[in-house]
Amino acid sequence: MGNNKTLIFFSVLLMLFIMACLPTTSISADETTGGKEIKKDFQQKNPYADAKITIKIIPSIRKTFGYNILLYGKPLVHQPNIPGLPGNDGFATKEQAQKVAEFVVKKIRNNEMPPTATIDDLNNMSVLEKD
Repeated sequence: MGNNKTLIFFSVLLMLFIMACLPTTSISADETTGGKEIKKDFQQKNPYADAKITIKIIPSIRKTFGYNILLYGKPLVHQPNIPGLPGNDGFATKEQAQKVAEFVVKKIRNNEMPPTATIDDLNNMSVLEKD
């Protein structure tokens, strides 16, 4: 029984070696299209461009705020804290959380996944100052 397994193992190994040594052929576009260049536009429609996206401001720890972003009523983003910063505190005001959530929604609508908000983005939006 052990000899059969060894024989099978070496047979498979030999087949793999032979296949690796075989020459490969490829067909160029000139051969398949008679020299004519064919361009196809495979760009898909952005699935989020017209999607129903809603923002919900949520309470977070120590009287701060985060946000949820819902896609057709289902959770897509749950952000109870300030993205990119250590700790669990959210934004100081609902307005700051709303501003960042709207920024993230714009990224989603542009199909930028994952829709991250960097520290530079937050600084540009002036949402890191405490009110």
